[in-house]
Amino acid sequence: RWFTHFYVVSVLWNGFLLIWLFRAEFLGESLPSWIQDVHHALGRDSQSEDMGNEHFSALLVLLLLWLHSCRRLAECLWTSVFSSGVIHIVQYCFGLGYYVAVGSTVLCQVPTNVRKGKELSVQICWYHIIGVMMYIWASLHQHRCLAILASLRKSRSGKVVSLSHSVPFGDWFESVSCPHYFAELLIYVSMAITLGIHNVTWWCVVMYVLFNQALAAVLCHEFYQKNFSSYPKHRKAFIPLV
Repeated sequence: RWFTHFYVVSVLWNGFLLIWLFRAEFLGESLPSWIQDVHHALGRDSQSEDMGNEHFSALLVLLLLWLHSCRRLAECLWTSVFSSGVIHIVQYCFGLGYYVAVGSTVLCQVPTNVRKGKELSVQICWYHIIGVMMYIWASLHQHRCLAILASLRKSRSGKVVSLSHSVPFGDWFESVSCPHYFAELLIYVSMAITLGIHNVTWWCVVMYVLFNQALAAVLCHEFYQKNFSSYPKHRKAFIPLV
């Protein structure tokens, strides 16, 4: 349940960054000086020409990230039923820092010296459409899977009746033990596509999510196999058929 704090921080911080980028995109305002200082430190403002639709792509990805955080916060508050499990203080602090850093990472993909405060035109490209469609598809499945997990601890009337673990069925649970983790990976991949596929920095974020979610999925998969003798043997841990 302490993951709720991560999404509160993400909604507030990434919402703040989204407003700044929106104002730069459509109102022609310059980004704050501290953001430009970060760009300078990273060598980002040394570019001499615009790299296509980086401004709009970053705005779109930051919007998707913010919407993802809003949905996850709502699910933590009104959908999920948490047990009495605890979280390590190091993991808790790292999680808070991660959601601050990931939004800042998106913003730092925008060159600051190209437009010089001029209003930008919006050009929707094929990778924006594919990325957003994949994002919606993965988000819907993640919500369904989280709702299935929550329903295992609720009665038909919606009242919480148990905090114990049970074997989930339905949707992507028929293929993998942790489809909500797999959907999380797909959501970050969809953002990589939305950024234009070529963004190496964001693919590094995707690789982090891959290893982080895979580790958690394997541990969860082993828990199911150890505690439920009739657990479906055809299910994989994280990625279907892998």
